[in-house]
Amino acid sequence: MAAFSELAVEQGATFSTVINIEDTAGTALNLYAYSANSMMRKSYYSSSYNTITATVTGIANGEVTLSMTAANTANLTPGRYVYDVIITSSTNVVTRVVEGIVTVLPSVTR
Repeated sequence: MAAFSELAVEQGATFSTVINIEDTAGTALNLYAYSANSMMRKSYYSSSYNTITATVTGIANGEVTLSMTAANTANLTPGRYVYDVIITSSTNVVTRVVEGIVTVLPSVTR
């Protein structure tokens, strides 16, 4: 079962956060030959989505960095979204490792 995590993204600002993926015993998952992907949608049933760049940044310690550029976050409508992060092994085994809520906070300065 995927872990649950809430994220806050500031509209118009660069976003970056690190997640650490562990196995069921609590040991960091070795992400050698894995890729990661992430999306956010207004609801689970929305056809439109925004990509959250997911990059394996720590192979041995199960580290994945989620990020969005300031230009990308500037295009987001403030509010609540759902998101998840999946990892894919070299043998195409897909695992959802994190899911949750993204709150996009509005910007004053433009």
